[in-house]
Amino acid sequence: MSTIIIEQVKAFFESWKPEIPVEEVRQLAQAGSDRQYFRVKTAPRSYIVTYNNNTPENSAFLEFSRHFASKQLAVPEVFHSSTDKQFYIQADLGDTSLFDIVQNEGYTDRTFELYQKTFAQLAQLQIQGGTGLNYDYCIATRSFDRQAIYSDLLYFKYYFLRALKLNYDKNLLLNDFEMLSYYLMQERNKYFMHRDCQSRNVMVKDDKVYFIDYQGGMQGALQYDVASMLWQAKAALPFEWRDELVLYYFDRVNDLLGNQLNKKDFLDIYRGFVLIRMLQTLGAYGFRGLFERKPHFISSIPFALRNLRWFLENKGIPIRLPELEKVLNAMVEEDIVKRFENIKAEKDSKLVVKICSFSYKTGHPEDLSGNGGGFIFDCRGILNPGRYEAYKKLTGRDKPVQDFLLYQTEMPVFLQHVYSIVDISVTDYLKRDFDSLMVSFGCTGGQHRSVFAADSLAKHLQQKFGVKVELQHCIQDAKNWVN
Repeated sequence: MSTIIIEQVKAFFESWKPEIPVEEVRQLAQAGSDRQYFRVKTAPRSYIVTYNNNTPENSAFLEFSRHFASKQLAVPEVFHSSTDKQFYIQADLGDTSLFDIVQNEGYTDRTFELYQKTFAQLAQLQIQGGTGLNYDYCIATRSFDRQAIYSDLLYFKYYFLRALKLNYDKNLLLNDFEMLSYYLMQERNKYFMHRDCQSRNVMVKDDKVYFIDYQGGMQGALQYDVASMLWQAKAALPFEWRDELVLYYFDRVNDLLGNQLNKKDFLDIYRGFVLIRMLQTLGAYGFRGLFERKPHFISSIPFALRNLRWFLENKGIPIRLPELEKVLNAMVEEDIVKRFENIKAEKDSKLVVKICSFSYKTGHPEDLSGNGGGFIFDCRGILNPGRYEAYKKLTGRDKPVQDFLLYQTEMPVFLQHVYSIVDISVTDYLKRDFDSLMVSFGCTGGQHRSVFAADSLAKHLQQKFGVKVELQHCIQDAKNWVN
C-alpha cells in the first residue's frame, strides 16, 4: 500500500472535521478481509477510518449500522462516509477483542461475565436489530435459507473434505446434505444473523461489548450465531461453559420473545447449527489454508477437528445422516489431525536456529557450525525505508520503520514465502534431531529491511515451533548503524 492512501485518509477526515487538526494516521493490521483500517489521532480523541473498494459490502455495513444505532444496540457509532462509500469514519473501540481476553486472561470469572454480556447483547441485536431492518442491502442473499445451508456444505466438501482424499459415496453424502438442509429449515428464519459471530468480532471497551464486522449479515435462525460464538475452535471454551452459556442466551432471547420458545426444540435444532457452522469453518480453513497456503488458517485446522470430535462423541448429530457421520468420524481420527499439527521443540531438542541480518556491502556472515551455511534471503527487492529522510537514522526495530515495511511495501508477502520455506527445514530438522540451521537476511545497509525480516522470522519460529533461536544483527554488532 502506498503513502497515497494515508494522505487520502487524512484528507477525507479533514473534509469531515476541518477544525480538528490530525496528529497522526496509522494503518492497523489487516485481518482476513481486504478492508484497510486506520487510526486517526486528534487532540480530543481518536477515530477509526475504514477504506474498502467493495461498495456493496460498505453499503450493507453502513445501513445496518444506522439501523442498529437508532435502536441503541451494541455496535460502533458511524459518524461519516464518503459519497462513493469507499471511506467511512467510526468510533474507536480500542484494540482488545473478546478473543484477546480469552487468550491473555484465560477462563476467568471476568471472561465468563463478558461472554454473558455478549449473549445478552446478541439477543437484542438479533431480535430488535432484525425488526424493521432493510434486508435489500444484504451482500449475497437476504436469508440463510436451504440453498445457503447447502452451499456451506458444498464449500466444506470441495475445499476441505476433498483435500483429505477419504473414501465415501458421493451421492449418499449429497443426500445427507439435502437432509440436513431441510432439517435446519424447520427453524424460523426471520431474525438478524450476524453470520460471523465469533470472539474476534466482539470488541471490549470499559467492560462493555460491541459487535463489529456484521456486513455479511442476513435473516436467519437464532441458533447459528450462538453456535458460531460458543464453538469457535481457537477460543476453545470449556465445554461446561458452552452448556451454561447457551442456556443463559436462551433465557435472554426467550424473554425478548415473550416466552414463545420451547427449550427442548431450541436445543435440538441448535445441535444442527453447531454442526453446520463447524463444517463451514473447516471449509474456510481449507480454502484459506490448503488452497491459498495461509499458515494461520492451516494451524487452526487441528483445533477445529478436535472441536468436531468432541461434538460427535458427546453431543452427536441430531438426525440420522449415516454417510456424513461416517465421513466425519474418519476426519477426526488422530492420524488426520496430526497431518495439520506443527511439530514442537522438546526441552531437550538440540536444534538452534541462528538468524542474522547483514549488509551486502560487507558480505554475508560465516556459518561456524560446520554445516556450510543455510538460507540467505535477499531483501533488496523490497522498497528501502533508508531512502527516506524520516527513516535514515532509525532501524528495523523502530515502529515507524516497521509500519512502513508492513503497510507500504511487499515485505508481508516476502515473509510469508520465507516462512513457508524455512518451516519445511525446521520441521525436518526437529524430527531428525539436527542441531543447527542458519538463516540470513541481507539488504543494502543491513539496518532496516534485513533487521526487520530477521526479527520477524525469529518471532515466527519461536511462536510456531518453540525452537531455540540465536539472533545476530551484524551491522548493529559492528556499531555501524546510522545514528
